[in-house]
Amino acid sequence: MSASSAPANLRIRILFGDRAMLGPGKIDLLNHIRETGSIAAAGRAMNMSYKRAWMLVEEMNAAFREPLVASARGGKAGGGAHLTETGQAVLTLYRHMEDTVAKAGAAQVRALEGLLRDIPHEK
Repeated sequence: MSASSAPANLRIRILFGDRAMLGPGKIDLLNHIRETGSIAAAGRAMNMSYKRAWMLVEEMNAAFREPLVASARGGKAGGGAHLTETGQAVLTLYRHMEDTVAKAGAAQVRALEGLLRDIPHEK
């Protein structure tokens, strides 16, 4: 067996010139916001501070024509956050791209994996 028994995976990072970057961390954050309805809870799920999660949301909202995440402050209504239509579209497009790239590059990933040095399971 090669370096690890865990399957290889591709991580895609898109640089839109010097304007914006979209990668696995931001996409995972969007996914957690969709699942939890909260920026704070999404950050906690990723072992990320609320401040960092909020900063990433602000970066994404500023980079796209329409915000990806809408939020409301707490109080009687309870606050929370949700993906906008654009946010859901970005998440869906990115996940489809991941699937497409993984399928298209599967043979190359296997070939690269075959070139890895064997490492014993226990060090």
